[in-house]
Amino acid sequence: MRADRDNQAVHLDIATLLFAMTVCMVTMAVALPAVMGEVNEPARRAQAGVVLQGLGWVLLLMSGLVDRGSMTDRAVSTLAMAGIAAGLALNAAAFDLWCGRVRENRVPVLVAIVLPLGYGLGFSSYPFRVGWANGLLTLQMAFVVAAVWRKPAVPVGKWRWLLVLSLLAQMVVTLWRGVLGAFFTESYPTFLSPHPVNYAFAIIANATTVLSLMAILLAHRDEAARELERLATLDGLTGVLNRRAWMTRASTELSVSVRYMHPVAVLMIDLDHFKHINDSQGHDAGDRALMFIARALQAAVRPGDLVGRFGGEEFCVLMTHADNAAAKAFDLRMRAYLAEAVDRELGFALSYSGGIAMRNSAEDRIEAIIKRADEAMYNAKAQGRARTLDARDLRLQAA
Repeated sequence: MRADRDNQAVHLDIATLLFAMTVCMVTMAVALPAVMGEVNEPARRAQAGVVLQGLGWVLLLMSGLVDRGSMTDRAVSTLAMAGIAAGLALNAAAFDLWCGRVRENRVPVLVAIVLPLGYGLGFSSYPFRVGWANGLLTLQMAFVVAAVWRKPAVPVGKWRWLLVLSLLAQMVVTLWRGVLGAFFTESYPTFLSPHPVNYAFAIIANATTVLSLMAILLAHRDEAARELERLATLDGLTGVLNRRAWMTRASTELSVSVRYMHPVAVLMIDLDHFKHINDSQGHDAGDRALMFIARALQAAVRPGDLVGRFGGEEFCVLMTHADNAAAKAFDLRMRAYLAEAVDRELGFALSYSGGIAMRNSAEDRIEAIIKRADEAMYNAKAQGRARTLDARDLRLQAA
């Protein structure tokens, strides 16, 4: 009975473990597009990276079925190295983009080109090709680790540390294989030899494949969540904050100004004769006018200031650390820019009426400040448009 149980036990050799990993990777390559749906650039690179790695491992296993050292072996093995290296380069680029880094690192691409070239040229030397391939694949994995390790420019989940740890482990065993193959060939005769480093590599590679899939899906989910947040806070046409998001952030900035006792100004503006623009120039011209004003406001504000579209043709600017004189100077700069650029950018006249209001006391709420700025803006319209009035000046006149 004991002998029967021993005979029924599953024997996991290197080829079985690597075959299982390859099946998993090919399954990922097929399933990812269906699971992720419509994707953007980083997701496309990740998907292509998985496809190329899966193809590379299929070819690498197929190379064991041809005559060892033959031209067919050289061609299939070289293509396998090219697929694996290119896949890793694409994964590094994808994770860089998912982490908010737009400057592309071209070194992984260069390594992906050099690796198969050197491998194919030096294929006849077993120690060279093993050391060369495993050394450069270790370098490729290091680029993926660097892409995930470095501080992201956007919020990402803690999943990245699991991927880093698994890739670091795979780097160790890959480099170990390269050193043994290059310098201690008698201790590491073939890729599928029952050597401890091959078992370690196969087991860790299986774990890394699963964790890579998780990382790709979670990185894609993080980006989708950021996009949903962006869509929930930004005006779809102009790209500035929508009214709800502007009010929320402005209330926070107002509390900060009270705590540290620095001034805050609000400028409300409303485009003059906007209906006439839509009627005479078309709604596309009206949209261009709104986008032009939004770009001009965003270019003029300082870091920490807030620009929002309140609806229709109304915009609101919160200026932190700005007294009354600074708010008026901002308005004058905007008007000077419109006088210089509007005909060039739009091809028709455009002006606005504005109202300025300051925080008067620690008890002042953002809604009250906006109301005063709004009243000043409507007074500006009543007085002939194309001007900005100050709520304080109006209050003094009324007194």
